Amino acid sequence: MYVAEAVVEVVGAAARSVILHGSLASGGFVAGRSDIDLLVVIDGAPADPSALEHLVRHAELGDAAGVDLHVVTADVAASPGPAPTVELYVGRHDGSSVGFEVERRVAAPDLLAELSMARAHGRALWGAAPAEVIGPVPAEWIVDRGRYWLTTWLTLTGDTEHATFMAHTACRIWRFAVENVHCSKTEAAAWALEREPAVRPALEHDERALAALLTRVLNETSPGRNRGSSAQI
Repeated sequence: MYVAEAVVEVVGAAARSVILHGSLASGGFVAGRSDIDLLVVIDGAPADPSALEHLVRHAELGDAAGVDLHVVTADVAASPGPAPTVELYVGRHDGSSVGFEVERRVAAPDLLAELSMARAHGRALWGAAPAEVIGPVPAEWIVDRGRYWLTTWLTLTGDTEHATFMAHTACRIWRFAVENVHCSKTEAAAWALEREPAVRPALEHDERALAALLTRVLNETSPGRNRGSSAQI
């Protein structure tokens, strides 16, 4: 993949691994809607973060809708804490109101899911295999962070631009909490529909159904709950 090769050229000898994860690695890629998800593990801080920003901004994406590039140190990847530090995040979201995002050296609780998914299903495009550079992430940390977003999204159910993302990601959080399985958003939606057909309107931008889905998943993932419950949404 051109982007991965270009990342290695920019990072140079500090690169430990460039890992493709997300839908392109798991098989759930949807042309025009899915992003390219890359995790870059390096020794020390990136010498020239602006070069990586420029690379993402101008990369040829093919059928992808954008790029999510996370750069982390080898120490953070090997032993992630509850809010691991990301040295650099560059997000390009073509056709979205979000547009282009850059964050440098910040605590990033959302990185937990990225690390866990990359370890489970990632594919090294360059360097060491994911399991060689990424340590295990406690499942409860990932579920707790998912619950944070579910609670936040309950105040945003009228956001039509992001309704599909919220509904599908809620299904993803739900399946992970129940089965400890990472999967694509498309696979998670299919899993949720099989478990509970009443989820369908939430996946089709119905605001009240989305609120019901978010509430259902919050209930299913509450600490100490039997997550195999068949309660209705």
